Amino acid sequence: MEETVPFGSREYWILAAALLFGRGMDFLSTWVATPNLILEANPIARKLGWKWGIPVNLALCGGFAFWPLAAIIITTTSLLVAARNFQGAWLMRHLGECQYSQQMAGHLKEVSLPVYLVCLLGQTAPVALVGVVLVFMSGFEVLPVGIGIGLVSYAGAVVFYSLLSLWRIRRAPRYSSAEDYVQTDTR
Repeated sequence: MEETVPFGSREYWILAAALLFGRGMDFLSTWVATPNLILEANPIARKLGWKWGIPVNLALCGGFAFWPLAAIIITTTSLLVAARNFQGAWLMRHLGECQYSQQMAGHLKEVSLPVYLVCLLGQTAPVALVGVVLVFMSGFEVLPVGIGIGLVSYAGAVVFYSLLSLWRIRRAPRYSSAEDYVQTDTR
């Protein structure tokens, strides 16, 4: 599974196209949901902004297209993240980034922590379980293993960034609004 494909080969271009599509959908869904990146959960992506995020991701797509397993994992995870972004993007756009962030922060401060954690686990555990089963039942072939690891990676990312947001919101009750603790610099 550590195989690479040669640059310019048919497989390379297929993987590069899949990566570009997956990362492109992630970027599009992020732009629809949070054009100023106020709601972007990934601090690295927020720091890069649109100006640097696009060329960095284009370079990463070109680089990861050499490794089929990595390309499939990244594409799978990116498409699932895009689907999640699109699910709530209409509300984010309707309310505006700051108002949406303030409302979510208010709800996260008030919600019962055990209820929130059970719901988060209920959302992510089934996806991760499907991924784990796919990996172990696949005979360790690259395509199903990559998709399975992509599912697990997506579930892990949702848990990580959801808990990071929860921690940031709950640790600092002194903040009066979401704008006070969300970086808005999009250089």
